[in-house]
Amino acid sequence: MNALYNHLYDYLGGYMFIALALLIFSGFPVGLTLGGIALLFALGGIGLGVMNTAELYLFAERLWQNAASNQILVAVPCFVFMGIMLEKSNVAERLLHVMQILLRRIPGSLAVSVALLGTILAAMTGIIGASVVMLTMMALPAMLAQKYDARLSTGVIAASATLGILIPPSVMLIVMGDLMSISVGNLFLAAIVPGLMLAGLYCVYVVFISMLNPRLAPPLERRDDEIGAMNLVVMLLKGFVPVTFLICLVLGSIFAGWATPTEAAGIGAFGAILLAALNGRLNRRVLDKVCMETALTSAMIFLIIGGATAFSYVFRALYGEDLILDFIRWMGLSHWGLLVLLLTVIFLLGFFFDWLEITLIILPVFAPIVAGFAADFAPALGIEQLSPDEQRSTVLLWFAILVAVNLQTSFLTPPFGFALFFLKGSAPPSVSIRDIYGGIIPFVCIQLLAVALLMAFPAIALHLLG
Repeated sequence: MNALYNHLYDYLGGYMFIALALLIFSGFPVGLTLGGIALLFALGGIGLGVMNTAELYLFAERLWQNAASNQILVAVPCFVFMGIMLEKSNVAERLLHVMQILLRRIPGSLAVSVALLGTILAAMTGIIGASVVMLTMMALPAMLAQKYDARLSTGVIAASATLGILIPPSVMLIVMGDLMSISVGNLFLAAIVPGLMLAGLYCVYVVFISMLNPRLAPPLERRDDEIGAMNLVVMLLKGFVPVTFLICLVLGSIFAGWATPTEAAGIGAFGAILLAALNGRLNRRVLDKVCMETALTSAMIFLIIGGATAFSYVFRALYGEDLILDFIRWMGLSHWGLLVLLLTVIFLLGFFFDWLEITLIILPVFAPIVAGFAADFAPALGIEQLSPDEQRSTVLLWFAILVAVNLQTSFLTPPFGFALFFLKGSAPPSVSIRDIYGGIIPFVCIQLLAVALLMAFPAIALHLLG
């Protein structure tokens, strides 16, 4: 009996993680699963003497500090509102039309236009589901009508639409900044170049594959009414300038220090309302629908935040973090080996879980471990001259961007890639799930290449920070 008691006392945190790995597949809401496991193992820890009853009161205090009174997380509902409102305002359809005209001479011009539109939508919304549905309904019928290959078409739509997870103003980056105690403004700055690099890699792949096999992406024919400088100027003024202005207003105010992310989110939400009004899409029915979808999405996010907060607190109280460190020492991993292992685990988890679930489970546990190796990573990042605290902050920032790029694959990898389901639900019946799965493979490989480039050249993420 003493041996069993000692075993549970030492390894209860490990069993907590195993329980999560098993129950997360049950189909029960993730937030409630996390909170329920935390409560059950907290009671077990109290019975074993690892925790005391008074610590249960800290659940409510931590939830208040981490979510309810957190000024940064106030930005989440505002950015969600902004994205959903822009979905209803017909802005993206005009943008795609303008870019088709501007890029018609480039091989695979329509697919390149979709990749660029996905990048702009990412900077406008950050709402993946809305971007996937919008791009699919607008671009896929046009691409199929132009005899584009179904796999190339679905692949570029799915990959481009998921850039919103990375390119600011990303809801995921706001949540990560809060979890890791990193400046959201710095995270936004660090994510710009990797996000644009990823979009550029998509475009390069599309152009290359279109030149290699023109039958995959036949050239577009230009309509007579689209010829002429005046028509082009009018289209740019109506379809491109308002969106660019809103993006610059939201992101520029953050980077210039004129507004906090929360204030900028409010500006973005108001700007989205104005764009909807200018496009004649603002009415009571649309506003009610946008508010309802915003409330449901935000409630889901905060439920998972609450469950993850309780889980991470109990996991640490049961010495789960020490168990992980002991396991890493037992494996004899270097700091680079640890980083590769963590990114591999996150990539594999992406086959089964959403970014929010992975972020809220993994980061609170592994971010302090990565920060502990800051001095080892410092030479590769060129930050040896910084103080230990600054080194830890910079390494965590770089690690957050690596995780963010890695997590984009979670939307594309079967069997539970949400972007694939959104795409299939919005695609014509002629597009099969096999076409969709086959189409995303090259783009997942491109995303993994981007992760490798960020590991080899950290300056890609850190250059704008000075």
